[in-house]
Amino acid sequence: MSASDLPTKEANVLKGHEGAVLAARFNADGNYCLSCGKDRTIRLWNPHRGIHIKTYKSHGREVRDVHVTPDNSKLISCGGDRQVFYWDVSTGRVIRKFRGHESEVNAVKFNEYSSVAVSAGYDQSLRSWDCRSHSTEPIQIIDTFADSVMSVCLTKTEIIAGSVDGTVRTFDIRVGREISDNLGQPVNCISLSNDGNCILASCLDSTLRLLDRTMGELLQEYKGHTCRVSVLS
Repeated sequence: MSASDLPTKEANVLKGHEGAVLAARFNADGNYCLSCGKDRTIRLWNPHRGIHIKTYKSHGREVRDVHVTPDNSKLISCGGDRQVFYWDVSTGRVIRKFRGHESEVNAVKFNEYSSVAVSAGYDQSLRSWDCRSHSTEPIQIIDTFADSVMSVCLTKTEIIAGSVDGTVRTFDIRVGREISDNLGQPVNCISLSNDGNCILASCLDSTLRLLDRTMGELLQEYKGHTCRVSVLS
């Protein structure tokens, strides 16, 4: 994609939240998007037509992140109430509430098969949840971080997370190996490149850092923001 391919004008403004919007995510084919925020709701939109389709309510505090399965049938969300909610998209019903985090939950993602979700919390941990089981307890806890975990990405075999302790950590779940890259600055958010070879990390010093995953090399730093960068895509 070149610069000329990028949109240059506003397509629609989606209005409805009664407070700050904390995250917005497109579905797999880009036809719909989800938003969540301080008003404790998740909202489903058709962004191309500017239409609000559905509101999902059950969280007791702000909703900080939301992710949808590739087939658009299920949602996973998290927030300030320390819980991870697993939803049926069509009915708006909460299928399961996963409990275990000891503080606010910052981010959550499905794995490739939507069978497992991984959440990142202020309690310095990652927790994995089995969406096929009736259990509400985590099937795995990773607590090697020294501060809050703010962001998480998944590959077929790895969990990648960014933390306020200044690290981006990769966990190979096949062999139980951990690789830690220390950026020297608290990490707000991470995003994996489409080919899976690089990680882009936003840090509290308002700098974006591009990492080579194979060598652990810092490829580039991007400066220009004057405040922290909270979301990458």
